[in-house]
Amino acid sequence: MDSLLRYRRMPFPKRYAEFVALIAISCTLFLFLHTQSLTTRLREMEDKLQPSSLMSSSGLSGNSISQVASAGSAANNHGQPQQQQNHGQVPTDSNLHHTYNYLKSTGQMQSLSARDLNNTRRAEVPIIFFNRVPKVGSQTFMELLRRLAIRNEYTFHRDVVQRLEVIRLSPDRQQELAEMVSDLPMPSVYVKHVCYTNFTRYGLPMPIYVNMVRDPVERIISWYYYVRAPWYFVERKQAFPDLPLPDPRWLKKDFETCVLQGDPECTYAQGAIHEGIGDHRRQSLFFCGHDEQCLPFNSQGALERAKYAVESQYAVVGVLEDLNTTLAVLERYVPKFFSGASPVYFNEVNLLQKINKNNFKPPVSHEIKELVRRNFTREIEFYQFCKQRLYKQYLATQLPHK
Repeated sequence: MDSLLRYRRMPFPKRYAEFVALIAISCTLFLFLHTQSLTTRLREMEDKLQPSSLMSSSGLSGNSISQVASAGSAANNHGQPQQQQNHGQVPTDSNLHHTYNYLKSTGQMQSLSARDLNNTRRAEVPIIFFNRVPKVGSQTFMELLRRLAIRNEYTFHRDVVQRLEVIRLSPDRQQELAEMVSDLPMPSVYVKHVCYTNFTRYGLPMPIYVNMVRDPVERIISWYYYVRAPWYFVERKQAFPDLPLPDPRWLKKDFETCVLQGDPECTYAQGAIHEGIGDHRRQSLFFCGHDEQCLPFNSQGALERAKYAVESQYAVVGVLEDLNTTLAVLERYVPKFFSGASPVYFNEVNLLQKINKNNFKPPVSHEIKELVRRNFTREIEFYQFCKQRLYKQYLATQLPHK
């Protein structure tokens, strides 16, 4: 009996304990996915029974999307959109309608020009650079690009999974990245989590930049629970077996408690600088660039730099909350790569189980979101700026050709 008790007191080896923990997480993930399969199938059946609901979710009619798609396919390979002769048709979406009314009331509607808003024609090589922002639907968008590659005859490339994702690069590494992208076969798409890189600074031709944005507060909540999801650690452990497992107390911490207790992870101090993969609060950083002036959180300088890059360098910056308008504008302004994007998305990509959908994310109260929004004023302004530019691009394609 004494020998048995002594045996029980012997601690498990550290590596064995980690292995048991990994098996437990894997089993939890498997059981969860298994129980979700019926729900997924029911949703797919509902989508098939109500095909118009997907097209009208942002207020755009199916006919409007179809018209945009057909017009986009007729555009030239340089990406100049062919204007549609519908003489000022106004979309029914409330945000689009608000933008239309604002532009009309200020006299800007008369001078709106799809050609002026078309940065694709300024690109020097037929290469798409999708420097994707995390948690803006970029995995789904990447899958769309992958599927369009065969249809539109380009090659698809993405960065390899890294142990530590570095988004701000030194000048030498920026040059290496620019050279690597420039050496891709043409036409091509390249995808990577990285800040905007100015190719001309290194004497190289500029690619066609595209990206996506999302409501900043919804995005950081998504990121908070994404890095705590069981399947996230399973994938990371498979790729890098020596990575330590996280502290269970950190895994169980919910976002609302994190905010209310003033946890450093959920404290969004104005002007704070925090490097590393753990800080994805600055959506604008991916547009501002690699310079140190882009680092301070929610700063005016970073905001203006990011706005300038979007307006002068990006062909299209889509909005996750309005995929109908995003796809329509991509088809019109970058037709070489996005011709047929709407039907491919709605008939194929959207019917798959949501990529990276985190069903472990609990709801966050409106009060907590509003509390956090107080510190995201300039990030929210940047998001609204990108949304307004997208709507201006769309509305410009609805005007008579000038």
